[in-house]
Amino acid sequence: MSAYAVGKSVIQAELGVYGIKEKHDLLGYDASGFGTDLTIRYGAFLEQLEFIADLQYQTESFDTPYISYKKNNFRQTVLGAKYLIYDPYKNYKREVNIYSYKANRNFQWRELIPAVSVFAGANFVGANNPYYFSPDGAISPKVSLITQNLLGGGAWVFVTNIIADYIGTDYPSYGYVLTLTHGFNDRWSGFVENQGYKSDFYSDSILRGGAAFLLSSNMQVDASISTNFKNTPSILYGGVGVSWRYDGWYKEKQIENKAADRAKKNPDNDKKVDYQEKERKRKAKYE
Repeated sequence: MSAYAVGKSVIQAELGVYGIKEKHDLLGYDASGFGTDLTIRYGAFLEQLEFIADLQYQTESFDTPYISYKKNNFRQTVLGAKYLIYDPYKNYKREVNIYSYKANRNFQWRELIPAVSVFAGANFVGANNPYYFSPDGAISPKVSLITQNLLGGGAWVFVTNIIADYIGTDYPSYGYVLTLTHGFNDRWSGFVENQGYKSDFYSDSILRGGAAFLLSSNMQVDASISTNFKNTPSILYGGVGVSWRYDGWYKEKQIENKAADRAKKNPDNDKKVDYQEKERKRKAKYE
C-alpha cells in the first residue's frame, strides 16, 4: 500500500488472479489452488484521503496420505481508509539546472524524508471460514503505518508498511512489507518485495518479485511470483493483474503563485528577477 492517495474523486480498481502450490513436510500434505483479489480505491473529501475495499477469495485442494479435501472462502475482506499525514514535497519544486548535468544528478537529502500516511479499517470474517482461526465470525480492527521515499529523482520508490491485524482477537497478527520499485522507462517498471508476519496462528516471511507495464495513462498490467523460506509449508505463488483508473471527475488543485502575483503588482521586481537569473547562470557555468 503506497503512502499517497489516488486523488479527490478518482477511482482505481486493481484485479488479480493467482495460482498456489504448497507442501507441508511436517503434516505431510500437498495443496494447490487459485485465488482472486480485488482492491477498490476511491479518493473523497480531501486530496490526502482515500477509502479502500480489499477483497481476496481463495480455493484449494489438499491431498494427504489418508484423505483429500477442499476449502474455499474469502481469505480477506477489509474495509478502511488511508490518510496522508505528511508529504515532504508539498509546496516544493526542485529547480533544474540547465547548465550542469552533475548538479541535477546529485543526491538530495530531501529524498531521505518519507511521505507518511496511516490506514485504519476492519476485517470482516463470516462464520465457518476455514482461513480464520475460529469457527465464529468476527469483526476486528486493522491499522497500518505507511512510509514512502522517492529516490534518484523518482526513478526508485521505497515503500514500507508496518501492520497490526486482527487486533483484539485471540490471535493478533503483526507484520511488515518492504517494497522497492524501479521505473526502467515511461512504461516498464519492476519491483522486489519482502513481506513478513507473525502470530501464534501462523508466521512466515515471503520474497516477491515482479514487473508492470503501462498500457495507457489509465491502465496497467502486472505479473509477479512469490516464495517463502521454510517447508512448514513451502509455498509458491504466481499471479497476473490489471489496474484501471478513472479520473474524469478530477479537478486539479490550483496552487496560488504568490511570487508571480507580487511581480505583476511591482514591475521593478522583474529587473531583480532578471539579475538573479543571470547571476545563477554565471555560477552554474563553472560547476
